[in-house]
Amino acid sequence: MKMITKRVAVALLSLWLLPFHANAAQELAPVGQVVGLELRDGSVSVAAFDEELGAQSRAAGLQVGDVIESIDGQQIKTSEDIRRVLTRSHGMVDVQVSREGKKQSISLTPHITGDGPKLGIYLKQGVTGIGTVTWYDKDTGKFATLGHGVNNGNGKLLDMTQGNAYDARVLTVRKGKSGEPGQLMGAIERLEPIGELTANTAQGVFGISREGWPCRELPVAKTSEIKTGKAKILSTVSGVDVREYSVEILKIYPKSRQTGRNLLIHVTDPALLETTGGIVQGMSGSPIIQDGKLVGAVTHVLVNDPTTGYGIFIENMLDAAA
Repeated sequence: MKMITKRVAVALLSLWLLPFHANAAQELAPVGQVVGLELRDGSVSVAAFDEELGAQSRAAGLQVGDVIESIDGQQIKTSEDIRRVLTRSHGMVDVQVSREGKKQSISLTPHITGDGPKLGIYLKQGVTGIGTVTWYDKDTGKFATLGHGVNNGNGKLLDMTQGNAYDARVLTVRKGKSGEPGQLMGAIERLEPIGELTANTAQGVFGISREGWPCRELPVAKTSEIKTGKAKILSTVSGVDVREYSVEILKIYPKSRQTGRNLLIHVTDPALLETTGGIVQGMSGSPIIQDGKLVGAVTHVLVNDPTTGYGIFIENMLDAAA
């Protein structure tokens, strides 16, 4: 999900809190604001090759997606580790990578540049992207986003070691259509984090905000209070403007479902359908409100019908944050 720099487009994400109990927070602020997310897991992988300097590394067998585990026997956990090892190297280096779970050794000769030895590759540390903030607790500074977890390249939940949240804005929208999920394309507004990510769970990504969001608090709905029928979501699909859109809850599934698929929802709002085609990547975490209460968050879209998707119960998100 690309390096975080000022106004650099990032792709959708398609992360442990202090004790938090649903009963302790009778009201939370539904947010709906797009946010930049950076989740690190102590891994460094190849994101792309430099056009001028990357040909040699590519020819030697290095590939996009390779996880760099060590160079000349030195363990790699950050891009700074790579810079330090290359600076100390003399000529060819032995790069150990993991590719689809298999280990491989590649011999490379760094390019000597004015900025030091380089392999001609762009690096990715963990996962970066954008999502939508579901709720914010003004009393504790805690917040939640996505409504589902962030996976690593092997399809497993990313074992996050640290992470940050950033102010972001939506630049463009790729409209969803049958068979092709749409996507919000966003940019980080400033390099200073607005919060720290503390947990990546199957029910959402959680963190502590430094600044918070000036949103009106609403009561938290119990699962038993949710019903089929009209509801609304809060989302950002242009710039930084949070808007309210109409949806309908078509079906309610058991709370025991821990996959972020507790509510089947259908977008009915003409403006949202015109702009996005329905639910698109980047809207994950959009709060769902019914009868003046926060009931859940948008989590998934149906690939063959972008007007329809799933949501998670707010109680399940709060249970995961405990």
